[in-house]
Amino acid sequence: MRAVYLLRSAAAARGPARPGTYVGFTVDPRRRLRQHNGGRREMELFVHGFPSDVAALRFEWAWQHPSSSHRLFAPPVRRPREQPIGFALRVLPRLLRAPPWSRLPLKIRWLRPPRPALELAPPPHVVEEEGAGPPRLKRRKGRSQETAAAADGCGLCGEDLATPLLRCPRPPCSMAAHPPCLARLFLAPEPRQLLPITGACPRCHAQLLWGDLIRRCKGEAEPEEEWEEPDDIIIPSSAPT
Repeated sequence: MRAVYLLRSAAAARGPARPGTYVGFTVDPRRRLRQHNGGRREMELFVHGFPSDVAALRFEWAWQHPSSSHRLFAPPVRRPREQPIGFALRVLPRLLRAPPWSRLPLKIRWLRPPRPALELAPPPHVVEEEGAGPPRLKRRKGRSQETAAAADGCGLCGEDLATPLLRCPRPPCSMAAHPPCLARLFLAPEPRQLLPITGACPRCHAQLLWGDLIRRCKGEAEPEEEWEEPDDIIIPSSAPT
């Protein structure tokens, strides 16, 4: 699982105690968490759900260098006497709202509840979670949807092609569609965009996240991705004005 994390340092390596922060990238959040927690540094949060290492590494660099990143049109300025952790948390939602990350199915995992209130809310489709550790990635037993769906037909175009189908996870809905067909449907209100964020199931009309459909199609799921959402997930109810 690709993740960018924020680390809080309890004290500098030399000299008087002075809180600091560190932003890093990892493909093994649990191992990195064990390396840091319990020492002089503590993990604050993970941002995960990046589709590639490049997307995550670019996010990491922009978070480390917000004033130099071309992704932020108006980078925030460090306030007088502002702690590094406070500044890093002010930068985070601005990055999540900036292209190309603004359309990715990202999640924020807060590791030290209660989570702080962000000055600016993340995009409405970004899910916020709370927990003592990163989510454990699970691969579903048996054939993945990608394999099992090869012989099925698309519910939108009707073609029976050897192409993976995206399926609605809400029982008892049996909607299945080719990714391009469903993407065109989801992007109808945004014809200039290439990547869907969310859309209504054409059969049961449930609101679906594009990223969750893709992960399920590949046969991978995290505990937080089940349709019955656990209590530790916080989903913003509305976008900021």
